[in-house]
Amino acid sequence: MLDDKAKISQLDSKNMLGSIELLGSQVEEVLAQAKQVKIPASYKKVNNIVVLGMGGSALGAHVLKSVSLKIPLEIINGYQAPAFVSSKSLVIASSYSGSTEEVLQAVKEAKKKQAKVMVICSGGQLAQWARKNKIPVLVFTVNNNPCGSPRMGLGYSIFGQAAMLANAGILKFSPAEVKSVLQNIAKYNSLFGVNNAEEKNTAKQMAGALFGKSVWYAASEHLSGNAHIAANQMNENAKRFGGYFLIPELNHHLMEGMLFPETNKNNIKFVLLESGLYDSRVQKRYEITKTILDKNGIEYVSYKCQEKTKSLQVCEVLMLGSYISFYSAMLQGIDPTAIPFVDFFKAELKR
Repeated sequence: MLDDKAKISQLDSKNMLGSIELLGSQVEEVLAQAKQVKIPASYKKVNNIVVLGMGGSALGAHVLKSVSLKIPLEIINGYQAPAFVSSKSLVIASSYSGSTEEVLQAVKEAKKKQAKVMVICSGGQLAQWARKNKIPVLVFTVNNNPCGSPRMGLGYSIFGQAAMLANAGILKFSPAEVKSVLQNIAKYNSLFGVNNAEEKNTAKQMAGALFGKSVWYAASEHLSGNAHIAANQMNENAKRFGGYFLIPELNHHLMEGMLFPETNKNNIKFVLLESGLYDSRVQKRYEITKTILDKNGIEYVSYKCQEKTKSLQVCEVLMLGSYISFYSAMLQGIDPTAIPFVDFFKAELKR
């Protein structure tokens, strides 16, 4: 059914497919808006970066943490700013809605610690607070995310945060690099998109191979953030239990945990995200890990990145993971955008 646009449209009531297809447009949209944000020169003189965010709003930071930043970046998913935050810290408060309660509390705490604070959101209380306190804020529009889910607004999250860091002089990327990224996104939209038949479409084939399984991603180095994003999307879009592990850390403990319960061999399937740009010792670990999986009777599928640079491989796998989670929802016969348990939880929390 993954080649049947009519059936897909029936299930995809909020047009998540459109959000995936418009990733490149999200990037262009947020980069244009970020040019208007002025960052004080003092923001460049920091020793560490802290990103405050929850769920989809923090996903961009996981990608940025996996690239070659010259100073440490920590991601905080909670109510408190870390104890080490000081005037030498750059704190980015990221909230798609601008109303995430954990972020609102933590950023106020960071300001009291005299951290250099910047904000990225689509509006709400966070934007109001930033403006009132004269804090640099990127208030992005969401014209290219029709389904409205933060987890599918990754162009805003990843490139919005990257642009703010670039404005602060901490991260550099050239117009040529942006052009290359946009071309790459368009390329994999074509290869993995709904118009490309299943017999030629790796994302559709992998979704079929993963059907009915608990999905666990494994990645390394520059693709570590991708593994986190792919697992998040599989949870929320396909309503599938799963997660991710990183190699080589996985090799130091998880292999002994594969044996039991015995139902593992029936229920679990790994997705190995491989790259020729990994350290050669890490690449060898993937081959041995496959042997261990085989010995335990646990199935896996492997994806070997095609692109020649780390940044383009990140974009390649970003498209792959998004499409796999979407197609997995279609095969399950469910609307990928609806998150009834998350909505229920938030409603209960407000009571």
